Amino acid sequence: MRVKATLIYDGGKFQGFQKQKSTKNTITSSIEIALRSLGITDEIRGSGRTDAGVHATGQVIDFLLPEFWRDLEKLKYELNRKLQHISVKNISYVHDDFHARFSAKKRCYRYVFKSSMPNIFEKPYVAYYPQFDATLLTQALKTFEGEHDFSNFIKTGSITHTNIREIYKAHYRVYKNYHLIYFEANGFLRSQVRMLVEASMQVALKQWNIKALQKQLNLEERTLTKLAPAEGLYLARITY
Repeated sequence: MRVKATLIYDGGKFQGFQKQKSTKNTITSSIEIALRSLGITDEIRGSGRTDAGVHATGQVIDFLLPEFWRDLEKLKYELNRKLQHISVKNISYVHDDFHARFSAKKRCYRYVFKSSMPNIFEKPYVAYYPQFDATLLTQALKTFEGEHDFSNFIKTGSITHTNIREIYKAHYRVYKNYHLIYFEANGFLRSQVRMLVEASMQVALKQWNIKALQKQLNLEERTLTKLAPAEGLYLARITY
């Protein structure tokens, strides 16, 4: 039986989602250690990999469940009892051909920041940018909508089959004293969202401009490679 689980986690406590040889302090390793303690030996599959420091409110994983595990609510309870800085929101049965990554139709990331210095309790979860031009930010974000080759907005050294992705929505809004940026797409490249956020914010801060951003998007030149701070980024929702 295959099941999928939706997760929340504090990415600041881990060295990223993907398993690594040098450490067990990753999201995947932590979950698999908890699963093995419950007699579940299958390796998990995630909807996407998040960098070290990046959080999630809607990460999805799937794995095979032994037949002796029938009570999914009990499984959820036991996992949440064993896991630290990771919470299982729900677990449900899925078809055998379900794949957390390849079955996904849309992915949504949310970026949270303030234009005043975050307090000590917010700092691990909210980024900071100084006062900016919201109109320029919106213009920059809209530039990314549609299907593009994002080769100039991917971390150096990444190996992919194709760097073409379609961004369905890229928008900005304000919630109380927080600024929120949303990206919804059919998929994202390694560190792409953080690079898109940084590029957009540099335009909004008038340190860059739309013309230069467009040139980088069109693969004419690559002048900006900085990433936005990880603590502001959340994998928010996966649509199947």
